[in-house]
Amino acid sequence: MEEMKAKILEYLGTVSKAKTKEIAEKIGEKKRAVDKACAELAKEGKVEYLYIGTSFVTLAGKDHTPKG
Repeated sequence: MEEMKAKILEYLGTVSKAKTKEIAEKIGEKKRAVDKACAELAKEGKVEYLYIGTSFVTLAGKDHTPKG
């Protein structure tokens, strides 16, 4: 699980936000396992859930203010 959480954090560092399905595809893991890992990372304060019409996962503290 720790290895998967590291992969999730690494991937989230390359994007502003992502759906868990997208994360699972990119890191080669099952969505259910990614959901569980993301929930643990959220409890640890390392990621946050965003709800913009649908839910996304992002690194904690990342600025999502639209630019422009």
